[in-house]
Amino acid sequence: MGIARGCEVYVVREGWEGLVRGNTAESSHPLTVSSEDTVPIGAKVPTKKNEFVPTYGEGELLKEGEGEQTLKDRYIIRVGWDDVRGFASVGGTLIGTARSAAFRELEGRRKAALNLVRHGIDALVVCGGDGSLTGADKLRAEWGDHLGELLKSGQITDEQYLHNKHLNIVGLVGSIDNDMAGTDMTIGATSALHRICEAVDSISSTASSHSRAFIIEVMGRNCGWLALMAAISTGADYMFIPERPPTAVDWRGSMEGVLSRHRNEGKRKTIIIVAEGAHDCLLNPITPNDIKKVLVDRLGLDTRVTTLGHTQRGGAPAAYDRILATLQGAEAVDAVLTATPDKPSPVIGIKENKITREPLMEAVKQTQEVAKAIAAKDFARALSLRDPEFEDCLHAFRATTRLNETYRVPVEQRMRIGIIHEGAPAGGMNAATRTAVRYCLCHGHTPVAIYNGFVGLLQGNVAELSWLRVDQWTTRGGSELGTNRTLPDTDIAGVAAKFAEYKLDGLLIVGGFESMITLDILEKGRKEHASLRIPLVHLPATISNNVPITEWSLGSDTSINVLVEACDAIKQSASASRNRVFVVETQGAGCGYIAMLGALATGANLVYTPEIGITLKSLQSDVEFLKKRYLQDAAGKSEGRLVIRSEKASKTYTTEVVTNIFAEEGKPQFDARSVSLGHTLQGGVPSPRDRTRAIRLTVKCIDFLEKHYNRSLEGHEIDPKDPDVATIVIEGAGIRFASVTEMMAAADMKNRRGKKQWWSPMVDMVAVMSGRVDLKGNAKL
Repeated sequence: MGIARGCEVYVVREGWEGLVRGNTAESSHPLTVSSEDTVPIGAKVPTKKNEFVPTYGEGELLKEGEGEQTLKDRYIIRVGWDDVRGFASVGGTLIGTARSAAFRELEGRRKAALNLVRHGIDALVVCGGDGSLTGADKLRAEWGDHLGELLKSGQITDEQYLHNKHLNIVGLVGSIDNDMAGTDMTIGATSALHRICEAVDSISSTASSHSRAFIIEVMGRNCGWLALMAAISTGADYMFIPERPPTAVDWRGSMEGVLSRHRNEGKRKTIIIVAEGAHDCLLNPITPNDIKKVLVDRLGLDTRVTTLGHTQRGGAPAAYDRILATLQGAEAVDAVLTATPDKPSPVIGIKENKITREPLMEAVKQTQEVAKAIAAKDFARALSLRDPEFEDCLHAFRATTRLNETYRVPVEQRMRIGIIHEGAPAGGMNAATRTAVRYCLCHGHTPVAIYNGFVGLLQGNVAELSWLRVDQWTTRGGSELGTNRTLPDTDIAGVAAKFAEYKLDGLLIVGGFESMITLDILEKGRKEHASLRIPLVHLPATISNNVPITEWSLGSDTSINVLVEACDAIKQSASASRNRVFVVETQGAGCGYIAMLGALATGANLVYTPEIGITLKSLQSDVEFLKKRYLQDAAGKSEGRLVIRSEKASKTYTTEVVTNIFAEEGKPQFDARSVSLGHTLQGGVPSPRDRTRAIRLTVKCIDFLEKHYNRSLEGHEIDPKDPDVATIVIEGAGIRFASVTEMMAAADMKNRRGKKQWWSPMVDMVAVMSGRVDLKGNAKL
């Protein structure tokens, strides 16, 4: 992105330590860095400003782990487009990171300033935790003093002093703990959660088989995000986190009571997640062995302890982390180029689905306040400093794991709540159902499962679900209730009769575009059928993510992760064949969400969606782009390239046609193959993100049904501004309920998608990231 904005871009190896050390093998650099100083022998040298340079010859050393040996004392490396090719799919950091005692000292930061000036670097994007970001802001605050001293000592020239008078800094938060205030998610946290859930899912089968208890310790010294999200994602029985320790001094007795009730209910396994920083309400540490002693001595359970350790930091990045890092990286470049000396350094974050900028030091200060609040035993404040999702999920975990009457509502307010799936299966549907059942039971309601959609309702396939029956549903893909696309207007009178027969007081519909239409049908049917005059809520669940207004649906994250894993494997095959392009077909019907987000996550060179379409002219241009791109590859080192095509991008230019055109017209630079992922995108184990959001949003949906049911009991008329028939939506930085009227008005009924797609501008991002255009839309090749 920096190159696309016309900037010279460098990477600094080994973090602040590398910046302090600099490039001892090189002399000081003038303002316009000469090719002799920066470009290795054999690499391409730009002949004019902002010329597109694929590589400066050293990116491959970083990726293959040869940087330490070959680059030796050179820590500040200029990179071209292809020098960072493939970085997105590799875990960890390819440029290295290290703690720096030298940078903590004034003299060390002065050396760092000198090295920045020598390379003409006047802006830094720093990715790290609160320590790294605090150091960045400190360097910026001292910048004027450093330059003055360097000029005075003759280490820089007057020209260099004037050119580098200001240092702009932007922060990106890289932390698996997700412990930075001011953002809902940090880079790396989702991937770490994937590793934990994969491990716990595997452990669960062993625990159930042998009726054992397992205690899994995860990272999180002052932040329990990983432990909390892992607990609700895997259906754990109990957990310990720093922000909210057990309220009772006798935490052993409290835990014993909860787990005993679970076992008495019929559970064969016990899973406990504990953060490494867990403690009791008096700040005494709670260790896995402390917990094990209770399980063995008091409950007589065969117990094992597993510490996941640094496995949480490894592995390929999850799709969400790749997309988040890409979007935040682009925002960081824009922020650093528009920064002014009088504005505080920003840190790039995200709230729900909106990329944000917050003052860096305010975020760092608030982050550090959490540890202070915990140390002061002010756990309510510590919890309040976390993002809204944290508290929502903590409430959901408690309500779905406690078998007691703490949360029961008065008898007269108890409901019979129907739960139905509709449309195609999507990851997270079962997690939503499990949450709905247990949350209903927790409140004293009766959960009524409707099997096989409205067809099943009409046939009487209805049953009340128990707490234990849904215990293992969180991790299951597909739809345990069964689902189809049949709408209730096939027999609205029959549907209304069944509502009356089963005495439903509210209905939760988990599904996609069809469910929005169903809400409209049921609301209109109220005029003639009194049994339909109950609160109705729709939780969007579709891999296509084509429900209007909402920016996210259950199943879409799972689907993109399946796509990314497949494309990583396909790309290996394509790269092994060197000059090969793979055209990968995705599902999505009339919505190109999967294709677009998948292209961004996989580093695809081209993407075709129904919203944009395909023309012969665009195909001709695309072939020329790919041919030129292959010509720029180093001899013998061409990589495989991906083209992502949504299944309904064009009726004429099918995947087969596009592949044949590429294969024929791409000669002799490349050939082409095609892969259709089909229904594999609907299956698989739901991603942790789909599980956690399913749980969080389901609780809000049940709360919605309760609120409107209670209003009706009190005799209130339906408020047009707050109707009792709605869809829960994530829009920008917020979550809200949208009325049927609003949803239908925003729908493109012909193409079965929203009239506006929040992700549409990402097509430009794909073009920029592939090296095809700069940010002004000018061709770079």
